[in-house]
Amino acid sequence: MPAPENWVQMSDEELLEQNIARLGLKLEGTGLEAHVQQLYAELDLQGLAFHPPCHLGDEWFCPVGIPAIFVPFFLAHPRLRELERKQILEVEGETSEWFMKLLRHEAAHAYSYAYRLQHKKKWQEQFGLASTEESDTYRPRPYSKSYVIHLDDWYAQSHPDEDWAETFAVWLTPGLDWRERYKGWKALQKLEYTEELMRSLAGKPPVHAPQYRVSENNFLNLKLKTFYARKRREYADSFPDFYDNDLRKLFPAQAENEGTEKASTYLRRRRRQVVNAVARWSNEHKFRIDQLLRRILSRCDELALRVQAPDPNLDLQVAAYVTSLTKNYLFTGKFKRTK
Repeated sequence: MPAPENWVQMSDEELLEQNIARLGLKLEGTGLEAHVQQLYAELDLQGLAFHPPCHLGDEWFCPVGIPAIFVPFFLAHPRLRELERKQILEVEGETSEWFMKLLRHEAAHAYSYAYRLQHKKKWQEQFGLASTEESDTYRPRPYSKSYVIHLDDWYAQSHPDEDWAETFAVWLTPGLDWRERYKGWKALQKLEYTEELMRSLAGKPPVHAPQYRVSENNFLNLKLKTFYARKRREYADSFPDFYDNDLRKLFPAQAENEGTEKASTYLRRRRRQVVNAVARWSNEHKFRIDQLLRRILSRCDELALRVQAPDPNLDLQVAAYVTSLTKNYLFTGKFKRTK
């Protein structure tokens, strides 16, 4: 079925009704293709023969066991990046630097599958067992020197596969003197092993190259409104019942006296500031923080909370409180106050 005419000019409401797979999106011929070619050039520079094929999908990922990279479809067109920002408040991988960080990370997974690296005894000694059960949460150690730092939230610490992917990405990054950057770190052993391993693979074709159908792995045969409903639901599943005592401490004014205002009014006025500040220091998705604030706004109205204005310290207190809830999500998978 041909792509609908003029979908780029459609309103958001009309566009959300469109099936993603029928928009005629291609990675080829876009600015993304240049980034993919940059990845291939970086691999060539290291003498590596395998160029992981790249396709558009619903998110950043490599299908399990398939040495191929899928890139989010919304990055392929400015109109879809605009819609993503409206729906989720940010666009993952939208800058060249961010895109390449994510691409190198996914390339590591592709190499792991293509050469069955996770089955090598020395790989397992360095990174652990790839069969380790995955979890949506982990408790990172920010000051650990056993892991490289590449993506946010100390992602290398989340799973052996991610430890490998992050280490490979650091090793591959052009212009990065990883020996100097990680001098004295235990993580340097992993980087040196990666160097040794990649040298052994130089010029060699993959040992595992399964056939696959892109359409069976890209998960794009659905309407945009369904895609975003699912995405918002994934974020929303983690939201808690709020600690009413905390909110009463933040907004202690009781009466509708002169000089007070509704706590929800105050929060609405500062919502963008709070979201941006918390996202910057927590590395959490803006959409999740915004949804958290919306829940707080609603609860403040239910409790009829008010704030004494002006209070120069309140902005800091609110940002600190929301940050504490947000960072706890990383550790537990739920927004909740640490007791």
